[in-house]
Order: sequence, then C-alpha cells, then structure tokens
Amino acid sequence: MANKRNLKKNIAYICSDIVGECIFAQQAFEGIDVDKMDEVIVKVALLQDAAIKKISVNYDKQEKDFKSNKAVYRKGRRAYFKAVEKAIAEFVNEGVDAIVREMNALLPAAQREANKQAVQ
Repeated sequence: MANKRNLKKNIAYICSDIVGECIFAQQAFEGIDVDKMDEVIVKVALLQDAAIKKISVNYDKQEKDFKSNKAVYRKGRRAYFKAVEKAIAEFVNEGVDAIVREMNALLPAAQREANKQAVQ
C-alpha cells in the first residue's frame, strides 16, 4: 500500500476539488438548485470520511507467526495491502462517479448541452 498518510491526503484533495466545483457551479450558473448541490457537498464529505476510515487497517498477522519464513510474511502482507488499496480505489471511484452524475444532473439544460458539445 502506498503511504497511508499520502493516500489520505490524495482523497482529501480529490474531495475538496469536487466541493470546489460544486460551489463554483452554485455561483456561476443560474437555475441550479442550491439546496440539492449542498446535499451533494454533504455526500462528498461522507465519501471522504468513509474512504479515510477504510485506509486505517492493519495486517492481521505478525512476523513472529512466520518463524521459519519471513519472506512469506512480507509477501502476504504486501498482497493484503495491495488488495485493500484496490478496494479503496474502487470504492472512491464509484462514489465519485455517482457524485459527478448527480452534479451534472443539477446543471441547467443549456449548460449540460454545452458540456456535451465541448466533450465531442
């Protein structure tokens, strides 16, 4: 697993960027339901909290459990944290995708159409 502290910081940066986009949209586009966008901001905060809690895990075995072969311990520990990191990435990506879809749905129709044309 990458450094836990850096992983937590990256999740916080991603979530703060999304919140910044929500606040920008509230100010920049007329016709956005501000209350619903505030609900999206709360969902981002809850996603961040849940993801950071998932990072705070420990390998359930200790090196002394592998008296004869420490390499097996290190290999198992690496595999465990790699699986945890993958699960967290999937969790965050799914949460972000859902939030972005919700944000886009709140945009006025004219802005959604402009965004589609810009992507093409």
